[in-house]
Amino acid sequence: MSDQVLVYGVGIAGMATIRALMQRGIDFIAVDDHLSETQRRALADIDVAAIESPDDDLLKKLIANSAFVAPAPGIAEHHRVIIESLRQGKEMKTELDLAYDWESGRSGGARPIVTVTGTDGKTSTVLLTQAMLAASGRRPIACGNTEIPMVEALDMDVDTFVVEATSFRLAFVESFRSQASAWLNLAPDHLDWHTSMETYEAAKARLWRNLSATDTAIGFAGDATVMRHLRNVQARQIVVAEQSGDGDYFCREGKLCGPFGEITDTAAMYRSLPHDISNALVASALCHETGLGELAAMKAVLQTFVAPHHRIEFVAQAQGVSWFDDSKATTPHAALTALRGFESVVLIAGGRNKGLDLSAMAREPKRMKGVVAIGESADLIAQAFHGVCPVVFADSMDAAVSAALSLAAEGDTVLLSPGCTSLDWYGGYAERGDDFVRCLKEALESNVLRTQSNGVTS
Repeated sequence: MSDQVLVYGVGIAGMATIRALMQRGIDFIAVDDHLSETQRRALADIDVAAIESPDDDLLKKLIANSAFVAPAPGIAEHHRVIIESLRQGKEMKTELDLAYDWESGRSGGARPIVTVTGTDGKTSTVLLTQAMLAASGRRPIACGNTEIPMVEALDMDVDTFVVEATSFRLAFVESFRSQASAWLNLAPDHLDWHTSMETYEAAKARLWRNLSATDTAIGFAGDATVMRHLRNVQARQIVVAEQSGDGDYFCREGKLCGPFGEITDTAAMYRSLPHDISNALVASALCHETGLGELAAMKAVLQTFVAPHHRIEFVAQAQGVSWFDDSKATTPHAALTALRGFESVVLIAGGRNKGLDLSAMAREPKRMKGVVAIGESADLIAQAFHGVCPVVFADSMDAAVSAALSLAAEGDTVLLSPGCTSLDWYGGYAERGDDFVRCLKEALESNVLRTQSNGVTS
Protein backbone atom coordinates (compact mmCIF):
# COMPACT_ATOMS: atom_id res chain seq x y z
CA MET A 1 0.00 0.00 0.00
CA SER A 2 1.21 3.52 -0.82
CA ASP A 3 0.31 6.99 0.43
CA GLN A 4 -1.45 7.65 -2.85
CA VAL A 5 -5.13 8.66 -2.79
CA LEU A 6 -7.41 7.12 -5.41
CA VAL A 7 -9.81 9.83 -6.63
CA TYR A 8 -12.63 8.18 -8.57
CA GLY A 9 -14.73 10.59 -10.63
CA VAL A 10 -13.51 13.92 -12.00
CA GLY A 11 -16.66 16.02 -12.12
CA ILE A 12 -17.03 19.25 -10.12
CA ALA A 13 -16.39 17.63 -6.73
CA GLY A 14 -13.70 15.29 -8.05
CA MET A 15 -11.76 18.11 -9.68
CA ALA A 16 -12.05 20.20 -6.51
CA THR A 17 -10.68 17.25 -4.53
CA ILE A 18 -7.78 16.86 -6.96
CA ARG A 19 -6.88 20.55 -6.72
CA ALA A 20 -7.10 20.44 -2.91
CA LEU A 21 -4.83 17.39 -2.76
CA MET A 22 -2.32 19.08 -5.05
CA GLN A 23 -2.31 22.25 -2.92
CA ARG A 24 -1.54 20.13 0.14
CA GLY A 25 1.18 18.11 -1.55
CA ILE A 26 -0.70 14.81 -1.27
CA ASP A 27 -0.03 12.19 -3.95
CA PHE A 28 -3.06 10.89 -5.85
CA ILE A 29 -4.23 9.10 -8.95
CA ALA A 30 -7.36 10.15 -10.86
CA VAL A 31 -9.74 7.64 -12.42
CA ASP A 32 -13.07 7.97 -14.22
CA ASP A 33 -15.41 5.73 -16.17
CA HIS A 34 -15.60 8.16 -19.08
CA LEU A 35 -13.92 11.52 -19.53
CA SER A 36 -15.69 14.28 -21.42
CA GLU A 37 -13.69 16.69 -23.54
CA THR A 38 -14.30 19.38 -20.93
CA GLN A 39 -12.85 17.12 -18.24
CA ARG A 40 -9.85 16.23 -20.40
CA ARG A 41 -9.08 19.92 -20.89
CA ALA A 42 -9.53 20.67 -17.18
CA LEU A 43 -7.11 17.87 -16.26
CA ALA A 44 -4.61 18.98 -18.91
CA ASP A 45 -4.73 22.53 -17.54
CA ILE A 46 -3.37 21.28 -14.20
CA ASP A 47 -1.06 18.69 -15.81
CA VAL A 48 -2.91 15.65 -14.49
CA ALA A 49 -3.30 12.42 -16.44
CA ALA A 50 -6.29 10.27 -15.51
CA ILE A 51 -6.95 6.58 -16.04
CA GLU A 52 -10.14 6.02 -17.99
CA SER A 53 -12.32 2.91 -17.69
CA PRO A 54 -9.84 0.59 -15.95
CA ASP A 55 -10.58 -3.11 -16.26
CA ASP A 56 -11.46 -5.05 -13.13
CA ASP A 57 -7.93 -6.34 -12.51
CA LEU A 58 -6.39 -2.88 -12.76
CA LEU A 59 -9.10 -1.38 -10.57
CA LYS A 60 -8.46 -3.98 -7.87
CA LYS A 61 -4.73 -3.14 -7.92
CA LEU A 62 -5.39 0.61 -7.81
CA ILE A 63 -7.62 0.19 -4.77
CA ALA A 64 -5.23 -2.20 -3.03
CA ASN A 65 -2.28 0.16 -3.57
CA SER A 66 -4.07 3.29 -2.37
CA ALA A 67 -4.06 4.86 1.09
CA PHE A 68 -7.79 5.38 0.72
CA VAL A 69 -10.43 5.88 -1.96
CA ALA A 70 -12.08 9.27 -2.50
CA PRO A 71 -15.24 8.59 -4.52
CA ALA A 72 -16.97 11.57 -6.14
CA PRO A 73 -20.62 12.13 -5.16
CA GLY A 74 -21.78 10.85 -8.55
CA ILE A 75 -20.35 7.38 -7.91
CA ALA A 76 -23.34 5.23 -6.99
CA GLU A 77 -23.27 2.82 -4.07
CA HIS A 78 -23.56 -0.13 -6.48
CA HIS A 79 -20.59 1.03 -8.59
CA ARG A 80 -17.75 -1.49 -8.83
CA VAL A 81 -15.23 0.85 -7.18
CA ILE A 82 -17.46 1.02 -4.11
CA ILE A 83 -18.15 -2.71 -4.07
CA GLU A 84 -14.47 -3.58 -4.47
CA SER A 85 -13.35 -1.04 -1.87
CA LEU A 86 -15.79 -2.52 0.62
CA ARG A 87 -14.64 -6.06 -0.26
CA GLN A 88 -11.02 -5.11 0.38
CA GLY A 89 -11.91 -3.23 3.55
CA LYS A 90 -10.38 -0.10 2.07
CA GLU A 91 -11.14 3.20 3.77
CA MET A 92 -13.23 5.67 1.78
CA LYS A 93 -13.23 9.42 2.34
CA THR A 94 -15.77 11.71 0.72
CA GLU A 95 -15.02 15.32 -0.12
CA LEU A 96 -16.95 16.26 3.03
CA ASP A 97 -14.69 14.00 5.10
CA LEU A 98 -11.56 15.46 3.56
CA ALA A 99 -12.81 19.00 4.08
CA TYR A 100 -13.77 18.30 7.69
CA ASP A 101 -10.47 16.60 8.49
CA TRP A 102 -8.42 19.43 7.00
CA GLU A 103 -10.57 22.11 8.65
CA SER A 104 -10.27 20.37 12.02
CA GLY A 105 -6.49 20.73 11.80
CA ARG A 106 -6.60 24.34 10.61
CA SER A 107 -4.15 26.74 12.18
CA GLY A 108 -6.17 29.20 14.21
CA GLY A 109 -8.99 26.74 14.80
CA ALA A 110 -11.84 25.27 12.81
CA ARG A 111 -14.59 27.51 11.49
CA PRO A 112 -18.28 26.75 12.21
CA ILE A 113 -20.12 24.31 9.96
CA VAL A 114 -23.90 24.04 9.63
CA THR A 115 -25.49 21.50 7.31
CA VAL A 116 -28.85 20.85 5.68
CA THR A 117 -30.14 17.65 4.10
CA GLY A 118 -33.54 16.39 2.99
CA THR A 119 -35.27 15.21 -0.14
CA ASP A 120 -36.68 18.68 -0.87
CA GLY A 121 -35.97 22.22 0.31
CA LYS A 122 -32.21 21.93 0.82
CA THR A 123 -31.03 24.65 -1.53
CA SER A 124 -33.57 27.26 -0.45
CA THR A 125 -32.87 26.58 3.23
CA VAL A 126 -29.10 26.73 2.72
CA LEU A 127 -29.32 30.03 0.83
CA LEU A 128 -31.71 31.47 3.41
CA THR A 129 -29.36 30.46 6.22
CA GLN A 130 -26.42 31.96 4.35
CA ALA A 131 -28.33 35.23 3.88
CA MET A 132 -29.25 35.38 7.58
CA LEU A 133 -25.64 34.82 8.64
CA ALA A 134 -24.35 37.42 6.17
CA ALA A 135 -26.88 39.95 7.49
CA SER A 136 -25.59 39.13 10.98
CA GLY A 137 -22.11 40.26 9.98
CA ARG A 138 -20.51 36.91 9.19
CA ARG A 139 -18.80 35.79 5.97
CA PRO A 140 -20.65 32.55 5.18
CA ILE A 141 -20.39 30.43 2.06
CA ALA A 142 -22.94 27.99 0.69
CA CYS A 143 -21.05 24.88 -0.37
CA GLY A 144 -21.33 21.13 -0.87
CA ASN A 145 -24.02 20.38 -3.41
CA THR A 146 -23.52 23.76 -5.06
CA GLU A 147 -21.03 24.94 -7.64
CA ILE A 148 -18.52 25.12 -4.77
CA PRO A 149 -17.59 21.80 -3.10
CA MET A 150 -16.55 22.15 0.54
CA VAL A 151 -12.93 21.19 -0.18
CA GLU A 152 -12.76 24.22 -2.47
CA ALA A 153 -14.52 26.52 0.02
CA LEU A 154 -11.84 25.80 2.65
CA ASP A 155 -9.37 28.07 0.88
CA MET A 156 -11.76 31.02 0.55
CA ASP A 157 -12.04 34.08 2.78
CA VAL A 158 -15.03 32.84 4.78
CA ASP A 159 -15.78 32.27 8.45
CA THR A 160 -18.77 29.89 8.26
CA PHE A 161 -19.66 26.94 6.03
CA VAL A 162 -23.32 26.35 5.18
CA VAL A 163 -23.27 22.89 3.63
CA GLU A 164 -25.92 21.41 1.36
CA ALA A 165 -25.56 17.66 1.82
CA THR A 166 -27.25 15.30 -0.62
CA SER A 167 -27.54 11.58 -0.01
CA PHE A 168 -24.79 11.17 -2.63
CA ARG A 169 -22.42 13.17 -0.43
CA LEU A 170 -23.51 11.52 2.80
CA ALA A 171 -23.64 7.87 1.74
CA PHE A 172 -20.02 7.11 2.68
CA VAL A 173 -19.10 9.85 5.16
CA GLU A 174 -17.05 8.70 8.12
CA SER A 175 -15.70 11.73 10.00
CA PHE A 176 -17.78 14.69 8.79
CA ARG A 177 -19.58 16.59 11.53
CA SER A 178 -21.32 19.96 11.94
CA GLN A 179 -22.15 22.07 14.96
CA ALA A 180 -25.76 22.18 13.79
CA SER A 181 -27.40 20.04 11.15
CA ALA A 182 -30.97 19.92 9.90
CA TRP A 183 -32.82 17.06 8.22
CA LEU A 184 -35.89 18.48 6.49
CA ASN A 185 -37.77 15.47 5.14
CA LEU A 186 -37.49 12.10 3.44
CA ALA A 187 -39.40 10.85 0.40
CA PRO A 188 -38.52 8.41 -2.39
CA ASP A 189 -35.83 9.79 -4.70
CA HIS A 190 -32.58 8.74 -6.38
CA LEU A 191 -33.55 5.07 -6.27
CA ASP A 192 -31.55 4.64 -9.47
CA TRP A 193 -28.43 5.62 -7.46
CA HIS A 194 -29.25 3.95 -4.16
CA THR A 195 -29.98 0.25 -4.11
CA SER A 196 -33.17 0.71 -2.07
CA MET A 197 -35.22 3.17 -0.06
CA GLU A 198 -33.55 1.74 3.04
CA THR A 199 -30.05 2.66 1.85
CA TYR A 200 -31.29 6.11 0.79
CA GLU A 201 -32.61 6.66 4.32
CA ALA A 202 -29.40 5.31 5.82
CA ALA A 203 -27.35 7.74 3.74
CA LYS A 204 -29.36 10.70 5.02
CA ALA A 205 -29.07 9.46 8.60
CA ARG A 206 -25.26 9.56 8.40
CA LEU A 207 -25.58 13.35 8.75
CA TRP A 208 -26.07 12.83 12.48
CA ARG A 209 -23.74 9.87 13.11
CA ASN A 210 -20.81 11.87 14.56
CA LEU A 211 -22.63 14.51 16.60
CA SER A 212 -21.53 15.19 20.16
CA ALA A 213 -23.63 16.29 23.12
CA THR A 214 -22.74 19.92 22.40
CA ASP A 215 -23.89 19.76 18.77
CA THR A 216 -27.44 20.43 17.60
CA ALA A 217 -29.67 18.18 15.48
CA ILE A 218 -32.74 19.83 13.96
CA GLY A 219 -35.63 17.75 12.64
CA PHE A 220 -39.06 18.44 11.16
CA ALA A 221 -41.97 17.19 13.25
CA GLY A 222 -44.06 16.52 10.15
CA ASP A 223 -41.80 13.70 8.96
CA ALA A 224 -42.05 10.50 11.01
CA THR A 225 -38.81 9.05 9.63
CA VAL A 226 -36.82 12.15 10.48
CA MET A 227 -38.28 12.22 13.99
CA ARG A 228 -37.46 8.55 14.56
CA HIS A 229 -33.81 9.24 13.80
CA LEU A 230 -33.79 12.49 15.77
CA ARG A 231 -34.90 10.73 18.94
CA ASN A 232 -31.79 8.52 18.77
CA VAL A 233 -29.08 11.14 18.28
CA GLN A 234 -26.69 12.06 21.08
CA ALA A 235 -26.84 15.79 20.35
CA ARG A 236 -29.23 18.53 21.49
CA GLN A 237 -32.53 17.84 19.77
CA ILE A 238 -34.47 20.75 18.25
CA VAL A 239 -37.88 20.18 16.65
CA VAL A 240 -39.36 22.42 13.96
CA ALA A 241 -43.14 22.14 13.61
CA GLU A 242 -45.92 23.64 11.56
CA GLN A 243 -47.86 24.69 14.64
CA SER A 244 -47.30 25.46 18.30
CA GLY A 245 -47.27 22.63 20.80
CA ASP A 246 -45.34 20.31 18.48
CA GLY A 247 -41.90 21.88 18.45
CA ASP A 248 -39.30 24.37 19.61
CA TYR A 249 -39.74 26.46 16.46
CA PHE A 250 -43.27 26.78 15.07
CA CYS A 251 -45.89 28.97 13.42
CA ARG A 252 -48.74 30.27 15.60
CA GLU A 253 -51.51 32.61 14.46
CA GLY A 254 -49.46 33.84 11.52
CA LYS A 255 -46.27 34.37 13.51
CA LEU A 256 -43.00 32.46 13.30
CA CYS A 257 -41.78 31.71 16.81
CA GLY A 258 -38.78 30.19 18.56
CA PRO A 259 -37.89 29.42 22.18
CA PHE A 260 -36.99 33.08 22.62
CA GLY A 261 -40.29 34.45 21.27
CA GLU A 262 -41.49 35.86 17.95
CA ILE A 263 -39.22 35.85 14.90
CA THR A 264 -41.48 37.58 12.38
CA ASP A 265 -45.03 37.77 11.08
CA THR A 266 -45.76 35.62 8.02
CA ALA A 267 -47.56 38.58 6.45
CA ALA A 268 -44.23 40.42 6.38
CA MET A 269 -42.45 37.59 4.53
CA TYR A 270 -41.76 37.98 0.82
CA ARG A 271 -43.63 34.69 0.34
CA SER A 272 -45.23 32.47 2.97
CA LEU A 273 -46.36 29.21 1.39
CA PRO A 274 -46.26 26.24 3.81
CA HIS A 275 -42.80 25.11 2.71
CA ASP A 276 -41.50 28.69 2.93
CA ILE A 277 -42.56 28.77 6.57
CA SER A 278 -40.87 25.43 7.31
CA ASN A 279 -37.65 26.50 5.58
CA ALA A 280 -37.69 29.82 7.46
CA LEU A 281 -38.07 28.08 10.80
CA VAL A 282 -35.22 25.65 10.07
CA ALA A 283 -32.90 28.44 8.92
CA SER A 284 -33.79 30.44 12.03
CA ALA A 285 -33.01 27.44 14.22
CA LEU A 286 -29.65 26.86 12.53
CA CYS A 287 -28.67 30.50 13.04
CA HIS A 288 -29.97 30.96 16.58
CA GLU A 289 -29.02 27.61 18.11
CA THR A 290 -25.40 28.07 17.03
CA GLY A 291 -25.32 31.65 18.27
CA LEU A 292 -24.18 32.76 14.81
CA GLY A 293 -27.27 34.72 13.80
CA GLU A 294 -28.80 37.89 15.16
CA LEU A 295 -32.60 38.05 15.51
CA ALA A 296 -32.97 41.46 13.86
CA ALA A 297 -30.91 40.31 10.88
CA MET A 298 -32.85 37.05 10.58
CA LYS A 299 -36.14 38.96 10.63
CA ALA A 300 -34.97 41.42 7.98
CA VAL A 301 -33.85 38.62 5.65
CA LEU A 302 -37.17 36.79 5.97
CA GLN A 303 -38.94 39.90 4.73
CA THR A 304 -36.87 40.14 1.56
CA PHE A 305 -35.54 36.66 0.74
CA VAL A 306 -36.50 35.32 -2.68
CA ALA A 307 -36.02 31.62 -3.36
CA PRO A 308 -33.85 30.57 -6.34
CA HIS A 309 -35.43 30.41 -9.78
CA HIS A 310 -37.77 27.57 -10.79
CA ARG A 311 -38.92 26.89 -7.23
CA ILE A 312 -42.63 27.81 -7.14
CA GLU A 313 -41.60 31.04 -8.84
CA PHE A 314 -44.37 33.48 -9.78
CA VAL A 315 -44.28 34.14 -13.51
CA ALA A 316 -47.43 36.05 -14.45
CA GLN A 317 -51.09 36.70 -13.81
CA ALA A 318 -53.54 37.03 -16.69
CA GLN A 319 -57.34 37.30 -16.52
CA GLY A 320 -57.32 36.22 -12.90
CA VAL A 321 -55.13 33.13 -13.48
CA SER A 322 -51.74 32.94 -11.72
CA TRP A 323 -48.86 31.07 -13.35
CA PHE A 324 -45.97 29.52 -11.39
CA ASP A 325 -42.75 27.81 -12.48
CA ASP A 326 -41.75 24.94 -10.19
CA SER A 327 -39.60 23.09 -12.70
CA LYS A 328 -37.17 22.14 -9.91
CA ALA A 329 -39.82 19.70 -8.58
CA THR A 330 -38.38 16.46 -9.98
CA THR A 331 -40.07 14.12 -7.48
CA PRO A 332 -43.73 13.48 -6.59
CA HIS A 333 -43.01 14.67 -3.04
CA ALA A 334 -41.75 18.02 -4.30
CA ALA A 335 -44.73 18.44 -6.62
CA LEU A 336 -47.17 17.57 -3.84
CA THR A 337 -45.52 20.14 -1.57
CA ALA A 338 -46.07 22.80 -4.24
CA LEU A 339 -49.68 21.76 -4.84
CA ARG A 340 -50.48 22.20 -1.16
CA GLY A 341 -49.69 25.89 -1.46
CA PHE A 342 -52.70 26.57 -3.71
CA GLU A 343 -56.44 25.93 -3.76
CA SER A 344 -57.49 25.37 -7.39
CA VAL A 345 -54.68 24.10 -9.59
CA VAL A 346 -54.13 23.21 -13.21
CA LEU A 347 -50.98 21.12 -12.97
CA ILE A 348 -48.47 20.59 -15.77
CA ALA A 349 -46.68 17.36 -14.84
CA GLY A 350 -44.54 14.65 -16.36
CA GLY A 351 -41.10 14.10 -17.83
CA ARG A 352 -38.60 11.31 -17.21
CA ASN A 353 -39.58 9.39 -14.11
CA LYS A 354 -36.87 8.22 -11.69
CA GLY A 355 -38.72 4.99 -10.92
CA LEU A 356 -40.92 6.72 -8.34
CA ASP A 357 -44.62 6.29 -7.56
CA LEU A 358 -46.27 9.18 -9.41
CA SER A 359 -49.66 8.43 -7.86
CA ALA A 360 -48.40 10.26 -4.75
CA MET A 361 -49.01 13.49 -6.66
CA ALA A 362 -52.77 12.88 -6.61
CA ARG A 363 -53.20 13.02 -2.83
CA GLU A 364 -54.89 16.45 -2.87
CA PRO A 365 -57.93 15.83 -5.12
CA LYS A 366 -59.89 18.82 -3.80
CA ARG A 367 -57.17 21.17 -5.04
CA MET A 368 -57.14 19.80 -8.58
CA LYS A 369 -58.83 21.66 -11.44
CA GLY A 370 -57.04 19.74 -14.17
CA VAL A 371 -53.77 18.15 -15.29
CA VAL A 372 -51.71 18.54 -18.44
CA ALA A 373 -49.58 15.40 -18.86
CA ILE A 374 -46.25 15.79 -20.66
CA GLY A 375 -43.12 13.84 -21.54
CA GLU A 376 -42.16 10.18 -21.27
CA SER A 377 -44.29 9.63 -18.18
CA ALA A 378 -47.46 11.26 -19.54
CA ASP A 379 -49.38 7.97 -19.41
CA LEU A 380 -48.34 7.40 -15.79
CA ILE A 381 -49.43 10.92 -14.89
CA ALA A 382 -52.79 10.29 -16.56
CA GLN A 383 -53.20 7.05 -14.60
CA ALA A 384 -52.35 8.83 -11.35
CA PHE A 385 -55.05 11.45 -11.85
CA HIS A 386 -57.67 9.20 -13.47
CA GLY A 387 -61.00 9.92 -11.82
CA VAL A 388 -59.54 12.87 -9.91
CA CYS A 389 -59.79 15.63 -12.51
CA PRO A 390 -59.68 16.18 -16.29
CA VAL A 391 -56.37 15.18 -17.90
CA VAL A 392 -55.09 16.54 -21.21
CA PHE A 393 -52.00 15.27 -23.04
CA ALA A 394 -49.45 17.65 -24.59
CA ASP A 395 -46.46 16.74 -26.75
CA SER A 396 -44.55 20.00 -26.26
CA MET A 397 -44.32 22.81 -23.73
CA ASP A 398 -46.12 25.11 -26.17
CA ALA A 399 -49.00 22.65 -26.32
CA ALA A 400 -48.95 22.24 -22.53
CA VAL A 401 -49.30 25.98 -21.96
CA SER A 402 -52.12 26.18 -24.51
CA ALA A 403 -53.92 23.29 -22.83
CA ALA A 404 -53.51 24.89 -19.42
CA LEU A 405 -54.94 28.15 -20.78
CA SER A 406 -58.05 26.29 -21.89
CA LEU A 407 -58.47 24.48 -18.55
CA ALA A 408 -57.90 27.41 -16.20
CA ALA A 409 -60.46 30.02 -15.16
CA GLU A 410 -60.37 33.12 -13.00
CA GLY A 411 -59.06 32.33 -9.52
CA ASP A 412 -57.11 29.25 -10.65
CA THR A 413 -53.37 28.65 -10.52
CA VAL A 414 -51.42 27.04 -13.36
CA LEU A 415 -48.43 25.26 -11.85
CA LEU A 416 -45.56 23.67 -13.72
CA SER A 417 -44.46 21.15 -11.08
CA PRO A 418 -43.54 18.07 -13.10
CA GLY A 419 -42.66 15.52 -10.41
CA CYS A 420 -40.14 14.08 -12.88
CA THR A 421 -36.77 15.03 -14.32
CA SER A 422 -36.54 17.10 -17.49
CA LEU A 423 -34.08 14.88 -19.33
CA ASP A 424 -36.57 13.55 -21.89
CA TRP A 425 -37.07 16.98 -23.48
CA TYR A 426 -34.38 19.20 -21.94
CA GLY A 427 -30.85 19.33 -20.61
CA GLY A 428 -31.99 20.25 -17.10
CA TYR A 429 -34.81 21.64 -14.98
CA ALA A 430 -33.69 25.25 -15.56
CA GLU A 431 -33.98 24.84 -19.31
CA ARG A 432 -37.46 23.35 -18.85
CA GLY A 433 -38.54 26.24 -16.63
CA ASP A 434 -37.15 28.82 -19.03
CA ASP A 435 -39.03 27.19 -21.90
CA PHE A 436 -42.25 27.29 -19.87
CA VAL A 437 -41.77 31.03 -19.33
CA ARG A 438 -41.04 31.56 -23.03
CA CYS A 439 -44.11 29.61 -24.11
CA LEU A 440 -46.29 31.47 -21.63
CA LYS A 441 -45.01 34.84 -22.81
CA GLU A 442 -45.77 33.96 -26.42
CA ALA A 443 -49.20 32.60 -25.53
CA LEU A 444 -50.11 35.70 -23.56
CA GLU A 445 -48.91 37.98 -26.34
CA SER A 446 -50.86 36.09 -28.98
CA ASN A 447 -54.00 36.22 -26.84
CA VAL A 448 -53.48 39.96 -26.14
CA LEU A 449 -54.11 39.37 -22.44
CA ARG A 450 -53.48 41.97 -19.78
CA THR A 451 -50.88 40.59 -17.39
CA GLN A 452 -49.02 41.27 -14.22
CA SER A 453 -45.72 39.47 -14.45
CA ASN A 454 -42.29 38.68 -13.10
CA GLY A 455 -40.15 39.24 -16.16
CA VAL A 456 -42.96 38.31 -18.56
CA THR A 457 -44.37 41.22 -20.53
CA SER A 458 -47.19 41.42 -22.99
